[in-house]
Amino acid sequence: MDKVDKDFRDKVYALVRQIPKGRLMTYGQLAALAGSPYAARVVGGVAHWGDPDLPWQRVVKKSGSLAEGYPGGLSGHKQVLEAEGVKVSDDYRVDVERLLWWPNAPDQSSLL
Repeated sequence: MDKVDKDFRDKVYALVRQIPKGRLMTYGQLAALAGSPYAARVVGGVAHWGDPDLPWQRVVKKSGSLAEGYPGGLSGHKQVLEAEGVKVSDDYRVDVERLLWWPNAPDQSSLL
């Protein structure tokens, strides 16, 4: 994880901290907003090795699939999301279009 730029990691942390209960962001969305639009996998690494006190359960794949690497696997990820009121299907997917959250960022208009 040392290869991840501290500035990028700090931006990801700041974004994840802001995700409200019941809403979601994607790995790619976080990467783009943190300044590296092709670094979705790196965001996964930041989640895996990063601050465990952040609401990582609110980060999903762009397809709406949950993360296999989440503590407790897919069922663990599903359990914490459902505890926050997020509906998760039997195939471990969420309605990412309906639940996607965008922070108020003045420079994100080019991402819409």
